[in-house]
Amino acid sequence: MWTRIFCVVMSVMITASCNPFAPAIEDGEEGGTNLITDQKTVDGLFQNFRYAYTFKDTTIYGGLLAQDFMFTYRDYERRVDESWGRDEEMRITWHLFQNAGSLNLVWNNIVGFSGDSLRSSVTRSFNLTVTFNPSDIVRVDGRVSLDLRRSSADHPWKITQWKDESNY
Repeated sequence: MWTRIFCVVMSVMITASCNPFAPAIEDGEEGGTNLITDQKTVDGLFQNFRYAYTFKDTTIYGGLLAQDFMFTYRDYERRVDESWGRDEEMRITWHLFQNAGSLNLVWNNIVGFSGDSLRSSVTRSFNLTVTFNPSDIVRVDGRVSLDLRRSSADHPWKITQWKDESNY
């Protein structure tokens, strides 16, 4: 009997050409929203950023960053600005994703925006909760200033410069 049920389920899956363990993403037309976008809008870039953190997905995260990406933050103890490039950012983010039990990123309102259809600067506040384990939870409320670029309106936005304007 179980063999027959298994065979029926398998034939339905093969006939339907679907994988029940990796269902398709809803297509937004039926009232749902896509989890991942094509990044052709600034909002789409932020949506993919949140997705990458929520699901700890370095592939999606890497797709946000331009090849000449630069991250900058202020080291208040030493009173200097520190910076690193794309490779170091990917390494640090990979370690964060590996060590965190969960990440919850909330993008707040955009407080500054300038630019055109190919280059933009966006300043936005955020709330990030990093749960390493139930007794080790870090909450960060901060602000970022991102410089974005794309080669044409048909291409996705990429982050070229990330300035962390948080002061912790």
